[in-house]
Amino acid sequence: MKLDPKFLNDWKSYFIQCGFAALSVFIITFLLFKNPIIIASIGATAFIVFAMPNNISAQPKRIIGGHIVGFFIGCCFSVFPFMGILFFKALWFASSVGICILILVVLDFEHPPAVGTALGMTLQGYSESSAFAIIISILILSFIGHFSKPFLKDLV
Repeated sequence: MKLDPKFLNDWKSYFIQCGFAALSVFIITFLLFKNPIIIASIGATAFIVFAMPNNISAQPKRIIGGHIVGFFIGCCFSVFPFMGILFFKALWFASSVGICILILVVLDFEHPPAVGTALGMTLQGYSESSAFAIIISILILSFIGHFSKPFLKDLV
């Protein structure tokens, strides 16, 4: 194992950007602590926003659109009547992931963590608190990512 060669020259950027990511997730978690399934996919979004700010997946359009699509797909898939049977549950989870990926690509909202939102919502089901958590989380990360982008470097 070796260190990333860019780290030695840009170590301040690494610490600052990771600190911003941690602070963002802290704020989101503090506000939305009752939705741990949602927080996991938001953590992955924070990685993209702060470690890969110039990546296509870090664009606000893709963050917002992707997570909204993932939320709705997951909510639709959460109402399947045979969720008590393991085979059908696994099939339904896999289907929610596949369909979410298809819709994200077709609509040009490619944001990989949004598929985690779909899977989480398929598992959890719809609730107003989950909808609120997703909306607030993606708006916070999109806002921070958009306005801090000129000051961020790609760490990956």
